[in-house]
Amino acid sequence: MEADPVPNPVEVSSVDFALMERIGAGDHGAFRELVERHQNAVIGTVAKMLGNASESEDIAQQVFLRIWKNAKRYRPDAKFTTYLYTITRNLVFNETRRKSRKKEVSSDEREEHSNQLVEASPDRQPDAELLQAELQEAVDKAIAGLPEAQRMAVVLRRYEQLSYEEIADVLGLSVSAVKSLLFRARTSLREALSGYLAE
Repeated sequence: MEADPVPNPVEVSSVDFALMERIGAGDHGAFRELVERHQNAVIGTVAKMLGNASESEDIAQQVFLRIWKNAKRYRPDAKFTTYLYTITRNLVFNETRRKSRKKEVSSDEREEHSNQLVEASPDRQPDAELLQAELQEAVDKAIAGLPEAQRMAVVLRRYEQLSYEEIADVLGLSVSAVKSLLFRARTSLREALSGYLAE
């Protein structure tokens, strides 16, 4: 007995295109299906960009609301995921800019809070788990510290496995510019995480 074939990206895109046509005609069932197909990827991307799970769900809702509102005008000029991540990028960048104008928690308060968390449960986690959690926090912090375009390129490449071409479409850049962004991002991440890298 043969294993189920891996879905062809063209077939996946054609399903999304068909759903968008139905959504454009006001089909709520097609909208629910589209959301179910893509919401985890959108939430994950937003969470990596913003570092906040509850905010990521709110932004993801806004992404799909925009898709619903603009479905009649949608034209399948590129893969649907390019369209989806372009909307996601715009909303994330807007949120990042809004946050930078209005700091909710100072970095001193955040550092004090995370120190309290570590001190409150030192005997609950074995050393290896504690180190892994510390490393993941350092990676998340390093990614969050990247400029917006670099951060989005890293998230789309590393976590969403988009091609350079797809990332270029989402960010409105050339493929060579995306490769350059990713190179600079990796260099910055290596520097930021040098204390965690094997010596």
